[in-house]
Amino acid sequence: MSTLTISESQTKATSPEVDRADARLAARGDRDAFERLYHRHAARIHTLARRMLGPDEADEATQDAFVRAWSKLASFRGDAAFGTWLHRLALNVILSRRAELARRRQRFASEDDVPEVARSRSTPPEARLDLETALARLPDGAREVFVLYDVEGYKHEEIAGLLGISVGTSKSQLHRARMLLRAHLA
Repeated sequence: MSTLTISESQTKATSPEVDRADARLAARGDRDAFERLYHRHAARIHTLARRMLGPDEADEATQDAFVRAWSKLASFRGDAAFGTWLHRLALNVILSRRAELARRRQRFASEDDVPEVARSRSTPPEARLDLETALARLPDGAREVFVLYDVEGYKHEEIAGLLGISVGTSKSQLHRARMLLRAHLA
């Protein structure tokens, strides 16, 4: 049982102090504290995983991220917000999973390859307006850069370092993703 009592309204809050307190408790083995952290942050991590990996891999990647977080809680020093620390840890898990998947297929499609999203005009209007569907149809590299840059707010230099690509490739993939999304959503 927890030595710190947190009210239900605090549990739903995402304040850094509440997260830090729960992280300290969880690092000492308090499963209830870790469960509160999970409930406050799982949706954001799952959304990131779904956008980076697609719906088929998102559940497992989210689970892996929280398993990794549980094992690494002692390394959380509280210098940054817990959510920031967790997001970075989850991103590393997701990128590792993507690297595994990339070994089985080409990571970035060549400019000559036109994905099905750009060719298909027979898609019903409601599907064309679904951003998640459009993201899922992007080539892996373009989707990865789009999510990191436009959704998560990373800079091209950071993306280049995370993905092991050049800044120019990051910019090119972002432009390509935007053009393909525009064509799909039009």
